[in-house]
Order: sequence, then structure tokens, then C-alpha cells
Amino acid sequence: MQEDNFDNNGIDENDNEMDMEVEIYTLTDEDGSESDFELLGRHDLDGQSYVALAPIDAEDDDDDEEGSFIVLKVVEEDGEEVFETIEDDEEFDRIADIFEDELLQEMDYDAEEEDDGDGEE
Repeated sequence: MQEDNFDNNGIDENDNEMDMEVEIYTLTDEDGSESDFELLGRHDLDGQSYVALAPIDAEDDDDDEEGSFIVLKVVEEDGEEVFETIEDDEEFDRIADIFEDELLQEMDYDAEEEDDGDGEE
């Protein structure tokens, strides 16, 4: 069984509009290709940490679904956090459901805030 390890380099960027820190990670896949991802969330389940990451596309691809994200397990290797794929389907489904619920709630909350601000005449 081959284990996919992703090298991650955390980069903090300031989002001037929201005054929030955005965490960007550059992941290297097994073929050596690098892609940038934005951290959407981190969650602990049964003593294990997981992250949800959204791809940052340099160009728009029709194949990518809007709002898509990946879920990876956080492990420690040589004192550093490393992300790896989740091999167990049951483990993946449990944590993916949690992230989906959290992210959908955030999207619903953001949509309600936008609706409240636009309703004045």
C-alpha cells in the first residue's frame, strides 16, 4: 500500500478586505506537481487532526466544481506537520461529513448576512 505524503509549506497572507489571516499551503503530489490550497478548516476527531483545503486555481477549469475541497490527515514526521491521504473509507466519510456540515453552515450564514445588507430601500 503506497502512502501519499504531501509536503506542505504554510504561508500566511493578509487579506486586507477582511483583516483575516489566510493560510495557503503548497502541496506536492506523488508525481512532483505542486498546487496551492487555502485552509478552510481544521478538525480533531478521535485524537486525530484533519484539514479541509480548497484549491486555488491560477486559471478556471470547467472540470472543478465550485466549492470543492480536499480532506487530509495531519501527521507528525520529524517534528513537522505533514498531510497525507486518508486510506480508510469509513474514516474519510466521517470527517468529510463533518467538514461539509461546517462549511455549508458558514456558507448559509454568509448568504444570510448578504441578504440582510441588501434589503434596505
